[in-house]
Amino acid sequence: MSQVPAATKALRVLRFLASQPDPVTLDRIVRACGLPRSTAYHLLNAMIDEGFVVHLPDEHRYGLGVAAFEVGSGYARQAPLQRLARRHLTALVDETGCAAHLAVLHGRDVLYVLEERVPGRPPLVTDVGVRLPAHLTASGRAILAALPGPQVRALYPDREAFVDRTGRGPRSLTALRTVLGDTRQRGYAAEDGEVTPGFVSVAAAVLDHNAHPVAAVAVTWPEDDGHDSDTAAGAVRRTARSLSRRLSGR
Repeated sequence: MSQVPAATKALRVLRFLASQPDPVTLDRIVRACGLPRSTAYHLLNAMIDEGFVVHLPDEHRYGLGVAAFEVGSGYARQAPLQRLARRHLTALVDETGCAAHLAVLHGRDVLYVLEERVPGRPPLVTDVGVRLPAHLTASGRAILAALPGPQVRALYPDREAFVDRTGRGPRSLTALRTVLGDTRQRGYAAEDGEVTPGFVSVAAAVLDHNAHPVAAVAVTWPEDDGHDSDTAAGAVRRTARSLSRRLSGR
């Protein structure tokens, strides 16, 4: 239990606002964060004063303010997740003999923020800074499978949201739900030639202290290399769990 309940509630509100595609009403915040209406109102006003929240009076909605952007920019500059993950990815490459990478969700894409290559192997499409459709990649599927259903539905409202690269992969929300259900049941995400023909990937989500997926760890190899997906996935899952423990402080 937090010893600073007001701070915990304020952070809960900020996390909820950050997860929404658009500004939301006070009632939405109250329901999502489990707060009394008066408490939510006073918290929002305090965060407005500090620049973390803006109020749109004409729409009766609240959204993130410039100070929240500054915090996000500071996080990007310091790259703490990449710093935590680099040693783990190096060990993962040594264990599996496969290229390893770390990706985060950015809208309907995954953004690759760290890669460790197998010495002597050519670079992959998953280089640092590259964005790929989340529903086609093992990394994206690992993250999406750990998100609440309504959030996935909001990301993929119609068939236009499903970008195609190789003619393979889900083309509808129903098909994506099947893929994500298989991912949860199997315990890891997989992708075979849906991003780059001839390459296979497996991935697992990295979770924070609220069991929210903040990233995914994955390995990729040419399909004719003879790697076993279950063995590679076991190593990936162990790496993801180690990172999750470090992020959560447990």
